[in-house]
Amino acid sequence: MDCRVATPSSFAQATPDVQDCSDGLDAPLIDFTENIFRSLRRTDQRRWARAYLAGVLRTTGKKSVRRLAGAISSSPTAVHSLRQFINLSPWDWNPVMQELTRWADGHGPAPHWVLARALLPKRGDRSVGVRSWFDPASGRSVNCQVGLGAFLCLGGVQVPVEWRLLLPEYWLADEQRRRRARIPEDVRHQPGWAHALELLDVLAARTGGSGVPVIADMSDAPDTGRLLSGLLRRRYDFVIAVPHHLPVLRTGEGGTAAAPAPAGAVATAHGSGTVETVLVTAPDGRQRITRVQTSPVRLPGVPHQPSSGPSCRLFAEVFPASRPGLVWITSLTGTGLDRLASLAELCTATAATLTDMEREFGLHDFEGRSFPGWYHHMTLVSAACTYRRLSALSSYAGVAS
Repeated sequence: MDCRVATPSSFAQATPDVQDCSDGLDAPLIDFTENIFRSLRRTDQRRWARAYLAGVLRTTGKKSVRRLAGAISSSPTAVHSLRQFINLSPWDWNPVMQELTRWADGHGPAPHWVLARALLPKRGDRSVGVRSWFDPASGRSVNCQVGLGAFLCLGGVQVPVEWRLLLPEYWLADEQRRRRARIPEDVRHQPGWAHALELLDVLAARTGGSGVPVIADMSDAPDTGRLLSGLLRRRYDFVIAVPHHLPVLRTGEGGTAAAPAPAGAVATAHGSGTVETVLVTAPDGRQRITRVQTSPVRLPGVPHQPSSGPSCRLFAEVFPASRPGLVWITSLTGTGLDRLASLAELCTATAATLTDMEREFGLHDFEGRSFPGWYHHMTLVSAACTYRRLSALSSYAGVAS
């Protein structure tokens, strides 16, 4: 995808108010921005990228463009220039995210990959991709943009390194909407599971590894079977929370399989599997003891599995009165339940990262409406979050107060 298609090039070649935006910045942040923004063609673009990050890191509360500009420059025109840099300057976010991924990948132990959905509330119907979306967490419909993010989990730290904006079909079928939002011609509708596989393929290409476990909560997603099929085909190991209605085949001794049954029913049925007491370790090191029921399963109608025997394992916490919780399916059939239950906990930690991105880094504060502007904003917010979180694991000290 060429992110520069349909993007105006009216951003000024040089803006005098960019000159003072590096004042007071620590050398580590300057080095960081020189690294990840080196693909930006012009010096003023790289300076405004650095200025935006510095503004996000310095500004408390709402990260409006006006407040960010006030934090990094005394020029009265800085607001206009910063807004143009986000919404109009034709810079490609893909190489920036590539450098961010590589930088983050070198700052911790072997990572895990987590996929997580972000809902960005909006007013009106003009922001690119905005739609009504039912949010199970709040139990209500939200007028929002829907983003799918890929996170690297490095020890106890989760950082965002890639995004996809999930565009409804009716948005892409409306030529007037497309032009107004400056959506490139080559962008076509994809279901969420296809976006998820694309994100994972991007991470594999950037990091040189496809043996990293993939963790995601897809318990409310349609076509989760399509996602699992794609993961098996690509030989990605995974720990995925699935809808309770997803059909599975519980396998017995010798690889024989019963009739398909809903995953939720298999997870809670008495005698349908084994129950073990496990020690769950959260990413922050806290531990708890719980009981988990598990069964060997296969996925009906999904290719890329052994002709007989289990290809996956289903597991779920045991709750009183058979109350169902999240049901997980994993390809890691030889891994202990302590480890599997601890991997599942990464989803909770990533959800907390999204909350921090909203409160500390302005995830919900994008003021533009365009497709390029959305990706520019998500790229810069991700860079700020990644820099701040990983600076605690390295010699990077952050921004001078």
